[in-house]
Amino acid sequence: QVQLVESGGGLVQAGGSLRLSCVASGRPFSAYAMGWFRQAPGKEREFVAAISWRPEDTDYADSVKDRFTIFRDNPRNTVYLEMNILKPEDTAVYYCASAPGWNNRYSDGAYDYWGKGTQVTVSS
Repeated sequence: QVQLVESGGGLVQAGGSLRLSCVASGRPFSAYAMGWFRQAPGKEREFVAAISWRPEDTDYADSVKDRFTIFRDNPRNTVYLEMNILKPEDTAVYYCASAPGWNNRYSDGAYDYWGKGTQVTVSS
């Protein structure tokens, strides 16, 4: 079956950086779009970034644009989220997800498989 496993979360000071990884298995990784979402305590899950099966096609939430970068390594079945200039409001559980399409990438309903998440905590 399809599995997504995130790693790389942790505790970091404001202004610092983290790189999240998500390793996928169970179906042809290069044929699917991948996305990162996050959920902070007491808030709904929100879109962070997505990358198409074409690595040049990426998209970001306004709140992370110019600070976060999503990229993929298809031979390693891995998608990454490079997070720089982290802010306390970036604190959340970060989830990666896989989607068969690209048009509805902002909606979590477009993704059919999800990882269990990795905690990112940014201290002020």
